[in-house]
Amino acid sequence: MNLDDLVNTTGSWWSGQGDQSDIVVSVRARLARNLADFPFIRRCSDADRDAICRQVRSVGEKLTEPCRFSFLDIAPMSVLDRQFLMERQWISRELSEGTGARGLLAGSDDRYSVMINEEDHIRLQVLLPGLQLEEAWEHAKSLDQHLETHLRFAFHPDFGYLTACPTNAGTGLRLSVMMHLPALVITKQMEKVFRSMQKISIAVRGFFGEGSQFMGDFYQISNQVTLGQTEEELIGRVQEIIPRLLEYERMARDFLVREHAQDLGDQISRGLGILKTAKKITSEEAMDHLSKVRLGISLGWIDPVPIATVHRLIIQTQPAHLQKRHGGTMTPSERNIERARWLQSEFSHSGDSHRSGPEAIP
Repeated sequence: MNLDDLVNTTGSWWSGQGDQSDIVVSVRARLARNLADFPFIRRCSDADRDAICRQVRSVGEKLTEPCRFSFLDIAPMSVLDRQFLMERQWISRELSEGTGARGLLAGSDDRYSVMINEEDHIRLQVLLPGLQLEEAWEHAKSLDQHLETHLRFAFHPDFGYLTACPTNAGTGLRLSVMMHLPALVITKQMEKVFRSMQKISIAVRGFFGEGSQFMGDFYQISNQVTLGQTEEELIGRVQEIIPRLLEYERMARDFLVREHAQDLGDQISRGLGILKTAKKITSEEAMDHLSKVRLGISLGWIDPVPIATVHRLIIQTQPAHLQKRHGGTMTPSERNIERARWLQSEFSHSGDSHRSGPEAIP
């Protein structure tokens, strides 16, 4: 797999389609697994890590179901290429910044990927657009079963699958839902959401997951603990929480439209205007303005920019994607100029057919 071929694409989970796609961007089902014949990663020798990587690679490259996989060797990669894979949500920061043998099995169907030698020997994941929790779990289970046909996983009859972190033991299943919650941010209710989620062992993480910052009003909602719960119970728990957040966000949007339509329209119009005219813009600023544009599209106030276009720009204006397209490393200032140029070029095609509230955006 040539990473340069991916520069002008985004993952299929950024399609802007699927159930509740005005708020739910994507779902992820991730399974943590360890090989029975090796210690956990933090106790592995260099030889252990190399053997694990070779063994999982050998099995992965022979799979034809649920798709074919290509192996990417993470250890010798440049910092830029590792950051590129992080921006595409194929690898974590921990895998990127780790040491020793480690790799990625990238599926020909880009919904599937397998990290090798992250916190656990194997972290397989499936990403789907919209609210498709059960479907994501079924796809992840299928991949897990294909791997387990050829690999012996560490399993205890009382504790289930054994993992490096006790909170992942049992099923090893972590379900995440990426949500766009700008109205809750604007109405200053996110802190209340954080507190209520923490009380029921639901994690709220940033755009790139664990350890990442909150950007562009995008949040990942996921279960914190798997031990003592079945896969069905975990899915049910997340399925109980997400409708509440959908309701809160929709109520906040209705309130803003009803009570502060002019102010909201101004924020959306300014966001679109800056994306069309800025000469320099940071990735954080671009995310914030793209978030406002996405909200405007969801409300029917901006035409005719598809949500998928906004999603594509969110990814393609990230630092590594900009530099890969440019053909080499750039300074932060150069990236800010190139990002603004790219956004101007993209939004110049959208014309001025945008409107706010029941009337046109001023």
